[in-house]
Amino acid sequence: MNHNDLLTDAFGRIKELVHSVLDDIPAAALTYRPDSDANSIAWLLWHLTRVQDDHIAGVAGSEQVWTSDSWFERFGLSFDKSDIGYGQSSSDVAQVTSSAELLREYHDAVYSKTVAYLSSISTDDLDRIVDENWDPPVTLGARLVSVVSDDLQHAGQASYVLGLYTRQARDQA
Repeated sequence: MNHNDLLTDAFGRIKELVHSVLDDIPAAALTYRPDSDANSIAWLLWHLTRVQDDHIAGVAGSEQVWTSDSWFERFGLSFDKSDIGYGQSSSDVAQVTSSAELLREYHDAVYSKTVAYLSSISTDDLDRIVDENWDPPVTLGARLVSVVSDDLQHAGQASYVLGLYTRQARDQA
């Protein structure tokens, strides 16, 4: 397996997890929060997709899908166009009330751009420094692994919150 196939597989697994959470999800589950400071499924999936969009665009030297394809307008959030969810408050989390369809479509658009970018990079590209603000500086390979790790964690959190919602709904029935 070459690096392109490996990375494409990793991002494909994120997409599969996102879809598995969103498939047949009750609308109320999207904004369910186990407590007032917890992240909702909608926010978690929006955030992981924003991080992927932002970071892939950054290393590719391209515009984010968020702005180039009008996703910012479609979501209608009061956030700055550059916000990716990092450091947001509990009230910011509550603003993300998107439908499963909108979240899925945005994620799929970012996934498509990601896969196209991954197919364009060589093994040597993985050693390219993409961020000198860290010690040691961040290579492209490290940045891509970081995005995969962050996205998988948030997709797992969304799946866990869905399990909590489902159990609560079942117990109240």
